[in-house]
Amino acid sequence: MKNVAFFLIPKKDVIFLKKNATMRQALERMEYHGYAAIPLVDSKGHYAGTVTEGDLLWKLKNTPDLTFGNTEKIHLDEIEQRTQNAPVSINAQINDLISRAIQQNFVPVIDDQGIFIGIVRRREIIEYCAKLLNVNADNLRII
Repeated sequence: MKNVAFFLIPKKDVIFLKKNATMRQALERMEYHGYAAIPLVDSKGHYAGTVTEGDLLWKLKNTPDLTFGNTEKIHLDEIEQRTQNAPVSINAQINDLISRAIQQNFVPVIDDQGIFIGIVRRREIIEYCAKLLNVNADNLRII
C-alpha cells in the first residue's frame, strides 16, 4: 500500500500563504491560479489551516464598509476558517488520504513537528484509484 510521500506535491511547488498575509493577497492569488482554497502557514512554517473563497466572501458580507479596495487591511488570521482541512502526517497511508479527500480538494501534509511540507491533491488520489480499478481517469464521469 502506498504512503503519502508517493502522492506529495512538495511545498516548493504549492501555492500557500502566511497566516499574516492580507485578504487582498489571498483574493489575488486565488484568482490568478484559479484556486478555491489555499493552505496557510504560521511564522514558523507550521500548517495553520486553509482559507477558502467562502471564508473570504463571508468576511466581506459580515464586515460593514469592507470593499475590495480596503481588503489589504484585513489579515487572514482575522478571518474565520469555516472548513477545517485536517492535515495528514507524511507517514500516513492512502486510506488516510481517501477519507479526507472525500471532503477536501487537497490534503495538507505535515512532518513530525507539524511543519507544512506539501499537499496531496484529490486528482492524484482518484487517478491512483482508477489505475487500481483499471479505469482511464479521463473517461470517469460523475453521475
